[in-house]
Amino acid sequence: MTVISRNPADPDDVLLQIPAPGAFAAADAVERARTAHTGWQRAGAAARSAALGAVADAVEAAAAELAALAVREVGKPLVEARAEVARTVAIWRYYAQAPYAPTGAVHETAAGPGLLLTRRRPHGVAGLITPWNFPFAIPTWKAAPALAAGNAVVLKPAPQATACAQRLAEIVQKALPAGVFTVVPGGATEGGALVSAADVVSFTGSSAVGRAVVRSATARGIPVQAEMGGLNAAIVLPDADIAQAAAHIAASIAGYAGQKCTATSRVIAVGTALGPLREALTEALRAVPVGDPADGGTVCGPLIDENARTAVTAAWRDLPVLAGATVPDLHGWYAAPTLIEKVAPGHRLLREEVFGPIAALLTATDLDHAVRLSNSARYGLVTSVHTTDLTTALQGLDQLDTGMVRVNAPSTGVDFHLPFGGAKSSSFGPREQGEAALDFYTSSRTYTVSPARAF
Repeated sequence: MTVISRNPADPDDVLLQIPAPGAFAAADAVERARTAHTGWQRAGAAARSAALGAVADAVEAAAAELAALAVREVGKPLVEARAEVARTVAIWRYYAQAPYAPTGAVHETAAGPGLLLTRRRPHGVAGLITPWNFPFAIPTWKAAPALAAGNAVVLKPAPQATACAQRLAEIVQKALPAGVFTVVPGGATEGGALVSAADVVSFTGSSAVGRAVVRSATARGIPVQAEMGGLNAAIVLPDADIAQAAAHIAASIAGYAGQKCTATSRVIAVGTALGPLREALTEALRAVPVGDPADGGTVCGPLIDENARTAVTAAWRDLPVLAGATVPDLHGWYAAPTLIEKVAPGHRLLREEVFGPIAALLTATDLDHAVRLSNSARYGLVTSVHTTDLTTALQGLDQLDTGMVRVNAPSTGVDFHLPFGGAKSSSFGPREQGEAALDFYTSSRTYTVSPARAF
């Protein structure tokens, strides 16, 4: 396999073309990381904290360069690319304090003198498999807590984001001992070898690959988490601020060409909200700036590659269109933000994640009906609920079977200091981010310390 990374806004612009190193290279990286892990764990809280803080400072110093690289390699609009780099800095700083956090507790013995201790210890080598859509933030929110807890890290990025991963590695490696953070480029072969050798695995990507990763890791008996996408709904009640809801939903459909697992792909209008929302959302999507991601005014840039655009155009075929369903005359893999109505229940748009700037407008008679529609998908990542009635909002919170619910806010957006994850086919295993990540990258041990002789 050859790893090729192209600029999706200009497919003739090749950023990187290298041979995939193969399974042996991935396994060798894990063994080198395992050797480095011992010293890293023993370095102590101060050393690990200082190293992660140094990474944060270095990423911040290179912010303009990194944002430009994300624009070029993965087609992320400049405003979003800058925001992602800023979030990346914040994540490194957040976890730079984690080495000082308590790692256990002291308990009373059941009888007699002595100590009972619980203590969390790192697993060893964390194997991380990451997607291309957040080329700095997702590797960081996996790697930073793993490193803070004392693990070494081997990262296998998506081929389309290899240049971003390698640049991030250059920054991180300057602050860490040799072998503690390694990037292995490649595809399924390298990813499979990493899962077969690491001590703990974290994956973000497609459902099909995620399920294979989970099967392989669980067969080995190692901890694994997998984030595998969403088919996210936005529920709009009749009492909602329709203009605000339309703006939020349009941004969640079209921002970064809908290439986020938290993007809105189903819009559920309840009762009399349908007419006003239909009009407002159609206008909002038609007004979304589509174009060169390097332009600071662009909201919807290109799809990542030709296959991604083909999936979007196939999804809107032969359906009633309210907005979009066109391919802009631009050099790159663009598709206009699209809103479809009258979608049959079994249609792909309501069953699978298309991962593009496209959504279906559905109708519900009341909140209970809307909740049933939202819950009907096999995914359960995030739902947004738009209403001015707190009682209604709380009712929705209790009934929705998604891992995250956002009230009067876009479905997109992540608070990195809180747990992130979904239900059903969206996620497997413990949550990512926040303190939950520190728990995942460690295992709890119980120690009994008895006196050498009776008192």
